[in-house]
Amino acid sequence: MSEKINVLLVHGAWADGSCWAKVIPLLQAKGLNVIAAQIPLTSLDDDIAVTRRVLGMLPNPTVLVGHSYGGAVITGAAVGAENVKSLVYITGFGLDEGESLAALSSQGPPSAGSTAIGPDTDGFLWIDHERFHTAFVADATDTEAAVMAAVQKPLAIAAFTGVSGAPAWKSLPSWYLHCTDDQMIPPPAQAFMAERMGATVRSVAASHAVFMAHPTEVADIIALAC
Repeated sequence: MSEKINVLLVHGAWADGSCWAKVIPLLQAKGLNVIAAQIPLTSLDDDIAVTRRVLGMLPNPTVLVGHSYGGAVITGAAVGAENVKSLVYITGFGLDEGESLAALSSQGPPSAGSTAIGPDTDGFLWIDHERFHTAFVADATDTEAAVMAAVQKPLAIAAFTGVSGAPAWKSLPSWYLHCTDDQMIPPPAQAFMAERMGATVRSVAASHAVFMAHPTEVADIIALAC
C-alpha cells in the first residue's frame, strides 16, 4: 500500500489554522494526511520559517496550500523543500522575487474590503469588527462571521511589507482557486498572479474566506494537486 500524500494547510491574515475546519474532514475522507500550520503572522521570514519546520516533519510527498497571505508564505517555504510536490493558492498572493504584499496591493485601486483594515499602536493590522462580515467572509452566516471577527489574528505590518525571495511556483506545478466575489484581493489581481505562475485555475463565486461557505470547492482543487 502506498504511503499517504500530505496536505499542509497554511492560513492567512486575520485567521488561524482552525479556519480550515470544514475542509480538513473532506480531505481526510479522500485518504490524505492533513496538517494545518499555525503561523505567527509576525513577519514573512518568521512565517516561512515556521512552515518549513512543519514541512521538515513530513517525509512523504506534500501538497502545500496557502490562503491569502499564506500564499506568500508557501511561495517562500517550498523553495528547496524536496518533499513538496505542488502548490495550491486559495485566493492567495503568489509573489515574485522582490515583491511584497504592500507593493503588489498598491498597483491598483484599493479593494473594497481593504478600507476596513487599520493598524494598532503596536504595528499590527486588524479588520474592524463591524465590517468584518462584509469585508472578509460575506457568504458565511452571521454567527460564523461574528466568531471569526472575535478571534481574528492580526497581521504585523512587517509581514505586509516583507519582500519575497525566489518563488517556488517557478519550479513547481501550481493550482489557483479564483474567488470572484473576494472583497480583499481584487479578482483581476488574483487572475494576474495565477496567469503569471502558469497555474491551473478553478473559479468560484465566493468571498475571501472561501473555506467557510465553499469547503467542497477548496477540497476539490487541493485534491487535483495531489
